[in-house]
Amino acid sequence: MKSWHRPLLVCAGLMSALILVSLVGLVTDGRTLLGESVWVKPLKFGFAFALYTGTLAWLISKLTRGRRLSWWLGTVFALGATVEVGAITTQAARGTFSHFNADQSDPVTLALVPVLTTGVMTLLNVQLIIAVMVLAQRAAGPALTLAIRAGLGLATAGMLIPVYWMVAGLHPRTVTDANDARIPMYQGHGIGDPDGHGMPLTNWSVTGGDFRVPHFFALHGIQVLLVVTAALAALAARHAWLRDERVRARLVGCAALGYSGLVAVVTWQAGRGQSLIHPDTATLAALAAVVAVTALTTTWTVLAAGRAATLRTPLMAPERNST
Repeated sequence: MKSWHRPLLVCAGLMSALILVSLVGLVTDGRTLLGESVWVKPLKFGFAFALYTGTLAWLISKLTRGRRLSWWLGTVFALGATVEVGAITTQAARGTFSHFNADQSDPVTLALVPVLTTGVMTLLNVQLIIAVMVLAQRAAGPALTLAIRAGLGLATAGMLIPVYWMVAGLHPRTVTDANDARIPMYQGHGIGDPDGHGMPLTNWSVTGGDFRVPHFFALHGIQVLLVVTAALAALAARHAWLRDERVRARLVGCAALGYSGLVAVVTWQAGRGQSLIHPDTATLAALAAVVAVTALTTTWTVLAAGRAATLRTPLMAPERNST
């Protein structure tokens, strides 16, 4: 880890510390916002950014071109993430809302809302540049390179979703914060139910669509694909047909195809105002199509690799009878 991007590692460490602080807050602080603890949001953001900045710290160390630029980009991302989550945590500790807060009477909120807006755009722009840099070079073997490229593409798509929340004032309303103050809000996460009646911990809506679902799935697709790549590399020690890097790359491509299909389905589902846990027939059919295509491509890849490995195995020469 000595070669990993140091500011991003520091950011990941701060986010890990925030997870611990938030867990303590969940137990000791009884204040709530829209029915959930004020510390749930810092907990979720701490977990998400600890995972992602740690992954990015490793990824930047693998780049062979533009290393100086990538170092600065990683540093800007680390600073942006720290400021963004710091603003969220500050508002949570104050018992009020961070995103979508349109309260003009609170000087702290007036100061932090531009920080939150600027932070999202900064992280998105830096993410886009890093994604382009990764696409322009091979950071590792075919399988790992494909996992990184597809994962960053998914993460970039996941970061674009909050831009929709920022610019679309779909659900202006007034809600009550943990201090019993009436707070005007200009937007919400949900479609059909702006605040939702959420699932435990995630608070994803169970009564309507929720764009936090595709945001989460897309943002963490890179970790899923890296795990798949590592698992295939480990299995190659037992299965000869997996020792071909090209075969592993094709299987990673199958996983990326299936995961991208999943993100597309849950995005479409949320946009139609449908809860993740209450899919209709159309959503189930789309999901079944994604599973079927992924299964077929994976099966074809495995069978083709098995046949190729069998053909490559040298025939044993018959033993000569000794007299």
